[in-house]
Amino acid sequence: MPLLIAAFSRSSPSPPLHRAMAASKILFLKRISPAARFISFSQSSSSVSRIVLEGCTASNANVGSVLNQNIDPPQAFSRRPFSSDTDFQGPAPVNYHLLLPEDEYHRVADSTIQYLLEKFEEYGDSVQIDGFDIDYGNQVLTLKLGSSGTYVLNKQTPNRQLWLSSPVSGPSRFDWDKGTRAWIYRRTKANLFSLFETELEQLCGSPINLS
Repeated sequence: MPLLIAAFSRSSPSPPLHRAMAASKILFLKRISPAARFISFSQSSSSVSRIVLEGCTASNANVGSVLNQNIDPPQAFSRRPFSSDTDFQGPAPVNYHLLLPEDEYHRVADSTIQYLLEKFEEYGDSVQIDGFDIDYGNQVLTLKLGSSGTYVLNKQTPNRQLWLSSPVSGPSRFDWDKGTRAWIYRRTKANLFSLFETELEQLCGSPINLS
């Protein structure tokens, strides 16, 4: 009987030992539980990553297909041969010889200056202006009005013009107008004789008739 009890005692662990083994098993499971969860999460993450990558690949393929359908390949620009005669035509130069022949220009210009010279001399006798003086030489007519200023009228043969420097209106360039038979400043449409009449009366206080 004592042998049977001893054998039974060796084959079946005692309650304290059983509890110790159970506690060790629970501790072991707690230690390996985070690792198991990490492995499970890693597997799940791999699956999710694989799904995302597959989705991106499919999206890129669709975008590429749309781009290939909607975007036309670049086309080469056609270049038209350059032609200086047809592409860039600047304003034609003025041929003053056709507007007014040189001999006619000299005749009209000299006649105008001579006429003004005589009229200014007559005008100088009728006004009291200190420093009043008239001079003509080298195709230049100069009318001095003392402190009121000086007029200079000269010929410009290449342009078929008369150039005037006025103390009132400044510089002007007059062209001969065959229709009105008068010297006209194209920018302001001013008549040379009318300009002198207006400005000399303004400066000298006495009218002059050049018509």
